[in-house]
Amino acid sequence: MVPSAWDFVEPLPLDSAPVPAYGSGSLADLLPTLAAGLGVPGTVNAIPQLTPADRNCVFLIDGLGWQQLLAHPDEAPFMSALIASSLGGTGRPLTSGYPATTAASLASVGTGLTPGEHGLPGYTVRNPDTGELMNQLRWYPWTPPHEWQPHPTVFQRAHEAGVHTAQVSAPQFQNTPLTQVALSGGTFLGRLSGEERMDVAAEQLAAGDRSLVYTYYAEVDGNGHRYGVDSDAWRGQLMYVDRLVQRLAEQLPPRSALYVTADHGMVDIPLDPEHRVDVDEDWELRAGVALLGGEGRARHVYAVPGARADVLAVWREVLGDRFWVAGREEAIAAGWFGPRVDPRVHARIGDVVAAARDDVLIVASEREPKESLLIGNHGSLTPAEQLVPLLEVRS
Repeated sequence: MVPSAWDFVEPLPLDSAPVPAYGSGSLADLLPTLAAGLGVPGTVNAIPQLTPADRNCVFLIDGLGWQQLLAHPDEAPFMSALIASSLGGTGRPLTSGYPATTAASLASVGTGLTPGEHGLPGYTVRNPDTGELMNQLRWYPWTPPHEWQPHPTVFQRAHEAGVHTAQVSAPQFQNTPLTQVALSGGTFLGRLSGEERMDVAAEQLAAGDRSLVYTYYAEVDGNGHRYGVDSDAWRGQLMYVDRLVQRLAEQLPPRSALYVTADHGMVDIPLDPEHRVDVDEDWELRAGVALLGGEGRARHVYAVPGARADVLAVWREVLGDRFWVAGREEAIAAGWFGPRVDPRVHARIGDVVAAARDDVLIVASEREPKESLLIGNHGSLTPAEQLVPLLEVRS
């Protein structure tokens, strides 16, 4: 319930928010570690638990969080048997990075940089040059991709170093701006079915003495959003992708390592006003707000000129017992977006940043009608959203 004017809300201390394991165990550390093992110049072994292999494949399952995998051993028997191998045999997960959302995470995977460095720090963020909200997943409104994210990908650096490099994914992703800035380099091979992707990924691994291959599956996330992570539809997708992992593992050529990971986890949020705070129906939260960015569990709030302090105070008062609510500089200082935020990225981050701790969303029913009705959600700093597997199979 929204507190009344007579209630006093003790805001959550910002230092109680878990910070992603940037530099030692986050998604941004994975490809640089694999590339370092392949001798790619300028890359570092950030995850020392991973033993180098001549041929490396990363299979990213969109939306498969660590906690969701642990909770469904019957639906994912093959992956569940690999849990002890996670993170180089430690049996521990990686962290995705903040926000725990696809655009930010895929950019972190592909570039080896944190959101504060690659510059995709949310689902939607303000473009400081235009003042408009920029959707970084759908890349709307159009923004020149390599001006928005100018850093080379790890795949590009590996390809230049003579490593056989390939991405195997759905054909529609080949020429998207997100692929250009996050996952390009080497050869893109579009395949429609999951089985085809597994077969082609194995072929590409074997195509070089040193190989770096990436493949991807999206519908675990899609069914989680539509139906929730405890639905029959979601469980069916988990069963299917478990068979895909086994199919790829059984085809690994010699001297290979397969790493199965994800971009974020997910939580189900009930469809009621207690769990969904609607900004479009709350004059207090709308006051002084020029743009509402991010997504329901990881909001960027952009204030009208002169209203920043007031917006922060109100959002902290109304939501501060359920969200970690920080000013931009506080969120940056806390390391949410990484240990360094590039100057070009600074103004893309909200004047106010709100990260959910509890099972609650900040929705906008008029501006974001479809997103406001999603069952499964993600984005914040909680373990259910942040922790992702790094299952390992070697040949």
